[in-house]
Amino acid sequence: MNNQIYNLAFVFPGQSSQSVGMLADLAASYPEVRQTFERASDALGKDLWALVANGPDDELNQTHNTQPAMLAAGVAVWEIWCKRSTVRPAWMAGHSLGEYTALVCSDAMSFEDGIKLVAARGRLMQEAVPAGVGAMAAILGLEDHEVVKVCSDAAGSEVVSAVNFNSPGQVVIAGHVAAVERAILGAKAAGAKRAVLLSVSVPSHCALMASAALKLDQQLQNTAIDTPKMTLIHNVDVASHSAPEVIRNALKEQLYKPVRWADGIKFMHDQGVTCFVECGPGKVLIGLNKRIAKDAGHYSIYDPDTLNTALEQFNG
Repeated sequence: MNNQIYNLAFVFPGQSSQSVGMLADLAASYPEVRQTFERASDALGKDLWALVANGPDDELNQTHNTQPAMLAAGVAVWEIWCKRSTVRPAWMAGHSLGEYTALVCSDAMSFEDGIKLVAARGRLMQEAVPAGVGAMAAILGLEDHEVVKVCSDAAGSEVVSAVNFNSPGQVVIAGHVAAVERAILGAKAAGAKRAVLLSVSVPSHCALMASAALKLDQQLQNTAIDTPKMTLIHNVDVASHSAPEVIRNALKEQLYKPVRWADGIKFMHDQGVTCFVECGPGKVLIGLNKRIAKDAGHYSIYDPDTLNTALEQFNG
């Protein structure tokens, strides 16, 4: 690929970065946004842009809508970048759902297949755990091993585990509601700065998603996957893979195993990545990444100003 920069990584956000009106400023200036969402809408048979532009919030936040909306948003920003810069990152990663965006942007998966796959992923996740049964919580201010122990102590006969190792001192847990509530109390007793329930209904990346993962695997087997054109670091094992079957397995396992985001950013930084660009709505990942790779450069692209800043930085 032309002008691939070894020390540059593009990373793609997942759920929790969505909001009604996201990318509106970019869409006003760059036709790629609406064009990308039109392709997504055609693939799904629903007007995804109308939902993103107008809401309502509760409908956009339903995971089977959030996931394709976020994938389309990330791809739209990538398309804008690719038409205005010859610079390409040598590395890619995505947080949870964002891993699918990274696969599409690295030409390992077609956009239409990616949209259909994440919509099915969201639906299967919702079906696996009825509303009110599962929960997630953010634990701030404890070491990873302390959060793991808190979950082990709180589980009893139920499920609660550390599922997102996001950055030093920030871990998300998931499982049965009562077990998560016990773990919150345990985390506070262990000295956590904060331990709060998150506004989600699906307990992602824990053992409660195992049944959804089996059904997702059937979808993955019917999805064409190629070797990524960039070195793509997967959440579940902090490794890159070229064999389609190994990539499928990483995506299946990601549904019920932890997202090792901090390890992935640290690995890329250790391999020589000195600049990370968050490609898509929001600034969640740039906040995490600054705490993981403190001496690296960090940028995000989500509106015309941030796009221009990144273009000026890398186009010279």
